[in-house]
Amino acid sequence: MIYRQKGKQVSYGEQVGILLLENYAPFIPGDTANATTYDFPVRFKLVEGLTVKRIFAHDLSLKDEMISAGRSLVEEGGVRAITGDCGFMALFQKEMAAALGVPVMLSSLLQIPFIRLLIPADKKIGIITANAKSLDKTVFDAIDVPFDDRLVIEGLEDKPAFNSGINEECGFLDTDLVEKEVVQAAMTLLERDKDIRVILSECSVLPPYGKAIQDATGLPVFDFVTMINYVHSAIVKKTFSGHM
Repeated sequence: MIYRQKGKQVSYGEQVGILLLENYAPFIPGDTANATTYDFPVRFKLVEGLTVKRIFAHDLSLKDEMISAGRSLVEEGGVRAITGDCGFMALFQKEMAAALGVPVMLSSLLQIPFIRLLIPADKKIGIITANAKSLDKTVFDAIDVPFDDRLVIEGLEDKPAFNSGINEECGFLDTDLVEKEVVQAAMTLLERDKDIRVILSECSVLPPYGKAIQDATGLPVFDFVTMINYVHSAIVKKTFSGHM
């Protein structure tokens, strides 16, 4: 078999590229920024200067840096799809999708139109987010998702273990405490609105706690990893074998 060099590509085999916030926290297995989360190789790229505080403030001044980092993933790594490690990257979704020439999925929130169709029209989606104050209409407008009463939002910004470990970057993460806080947030959602039929985790650090959420609520749980795995299954098709 003959293999040919591709453009400026310097490594091969990583089909999903992940843009990273400048966020210094422990990213555990299951987290979007931990390579062992996936059953396939991924490639990471830091967007320097894009901090937690700046993304929560909807700072769009690093759009060019985002696009440049995305192009690097495509040109040097040969990735065939790009995601990120923060749901608030939705703010850059349209510009990135237009600029990069590969599928772009910067936020787990992109799953909302699909999820809406899975449940009755009068039922709702519960969203757990890193910061409910920042997850406002601006973010949803950026991805053309209606910011209506079918979305019920609960934030973790006031949860001590989560906030100190992730948002404030204290240097350590007590996952037992974080799990309790995340499950508590999910239960608070259900107490606030009995019409919730699905939970969606906005934050990229929440997939490790998805099973605990599901065990507590009995509901389907969507997050960054469900989205990434879904898109990967579309860009890397497999040959089936078996018998009849």
